[in-house]
Amino acid sequence: MSALDWTVLAGCLAFVVLFGLWKGRGHKDSTGYLLADRDARWFTICLSIMATQASAITFLSTPGQAYVDGMRFVQFYLGLPLAMVVLSITAVPLFHRLKVFTAYQFLEERFDGRTRTLAAMLFLVQRGLAVGLTIYAPALVLSVLLGWNIHVNLVLVGSLVMIYTVTGGTRAVSWAQSWQMLIITCGMVGAGVMVVHRLPPGVSFGDALHVAGSLGRLNAIDFSFDLNNRYNLWSGLVGGFFLALSYFGTDQSQVQRYLSGSSVAQSRMGLLANGLFKVPMQFLILLVGAMVFVAYQFTAPPVFFNPAPVKRVLAGEAAPEFRRAQAAYGEALAERAARAEGFIRARHGEGSLPEARQALLEADAAAARRRQDAVGVLRRADPSMNPSDTNYVFLYYVLHSLPAGLVGLVLAAVFSASMSSMSAEINALGATTVVDLWRRYAGGADSRREMWVSRLATFGWGCFAIAFAEYASRLGSLVEAVNILGSLFYGTILGIFLVAFYLKGVRGGSAFWAALVAEAAVLACFLFSGISFLWYNVVGCVLVVVLSMVFQKLGGVLRGTDPLRATPSPH
Repeated sequence: MSALDWTVLAGCLAFVVLFGLWKGRGHKDSTGYLLADRDARWFTICLSIMATQASAITFLSTPGQAYVDGMRFVQFYLGLPLAMVVLSITAVPLFHRLKVFTAYQFLEERFDGRTRTLAAMLFLVQRGLAVGLTIYAPALVLSVLLGWNIHVNLVLVGSLVMIYTVTGGTRAVSWAQSWQMLIITCGMVGAGVMVVHRLPPGVSFGDALHVAGSLGRLNAIDFSFDLNNRYNLWSGLVGGFFLALSYFGTDQSQVQRYLSGSSVAQSRMGLLANGLFKVPMQFLILLVGAMVFVAYQFTAPPVFFNPAPVKRVLAGEAAPEFRRAQAAYGEALAERAARAEGFIRARHGEGSLPEARQALLEADAAAARRRQDAVGVLRRADPSMNPSDTNYVFLYYVLHSLPAGLVGLVLAAVFSASMSSMSAEINALGATTVVDLWRRYAGGADSRREMWVSRLATFGWGCFAIAFAEYASRLGSLVEAVNILGSLFYGTILGIFLVAFYLKGVRGGSAFWAALVAEAAVLACFLFSGISFLWYNVVGCVLVVVLSMVFQKLGGVLRGTDPLRATPSPH
């Protein structure tokens, strides 16, 4: 990295931290600290929601996902816009009317304390682990750039975020996220433009799209119905809808963003704007990854994008074998580049296009086989290594192909994304811990004291996230890992809220036991079945709804009454 890159990176990060400290000053009680005095406008809410969801994992791993697997991951988000509409109609007015600090307060009013506690605990476990994945990504960047110890990096990144989050609360988080989204947008747009600009002479953007499409990287929509297929139209619309409904409707890290809205209308507009912009944003990020894939059809990529295992094998006894595998891979890449150039010429009338496409496909498959041979050498030399280098693809391209200044801006975008997501998440974890646990079991009426307990809880969760991040390197593609983790819990939590909203005859005991059984079933699906993780959200939600009615009915039969016909709760 050049001095200009370091200046851009340091300047962006320093500005965000100092701005967050400045906007978060002066809190006097827990309402100001946790909900920013409920005065946020819709555009701040929208930017905060998008920044919370768009962690560094999004900008490091998503382009790599497109490089390896194509653009079908975009289907994961297809249910999100519909979920935003449903939440704007149902959850937003209810939460505003009740003036709750967390989504889980509603569950005690509707059911009982243990159901509220169960939902809060499921959120705390899931989100506490997910924050660890959030901060691992930028720590990985520092590790690759500077060769620093990853453990030191994790502490550094986590501490940087906690400076303004612990001090300034929700207001600091929301305002910092507005600037972070600007940095993120500029960085990713700049990277995308330069990837296309640096394609070889004579290769247009249209040519690049045809190359990507011919090699299966523009597979944005898959109409086949297959429960074992992780990404298709149906898993995205159905499973993605349930996941988005749960994430934005019951996950405190998102609910807290629109609870701070100045009115129902402002919160609704913030959610709907997120639904409008999120899918196009993810599509463009994936398209950047597909264009990086095309760029490496004409220039040689490394045999493995994570340099650490390569350095280790070259220093060991397997070095000669690996060098031979590298050389074979290099020959296959040269052949692939020639076939890619032939495909472009055929597109412009110089030869048969079907034959050129077939030759390119065969050359790409041959290169993939040679790469697997080399990766096999790496794995034999170090059986503990992670065979997936998806998280390193985009970072490697940025460092080796983009001009000075833009490298620093892209890295600032990655760090900003991680900081924005982590700050919102530990802020929500602290709020849930205080409001749903401490206030119920040990708290008092002193709002100022509660604000300091909130700060302490926020700091504690930040430390927990740093500790779990030590494990994140074993989880493969981070963008998939964080969504799999969420899917293990979101369906159950969503089911509890749907029962609370719509099944007025169901009482707390039935919902509580239904949730426990449903969560056990979801974990069983994860451990013993091969179905796509998006369907875990459907399984958990449907089981909670169905079993809560069954348990309530059985309870009524045993007592000689029909509880489903009982007078509904006023809530």
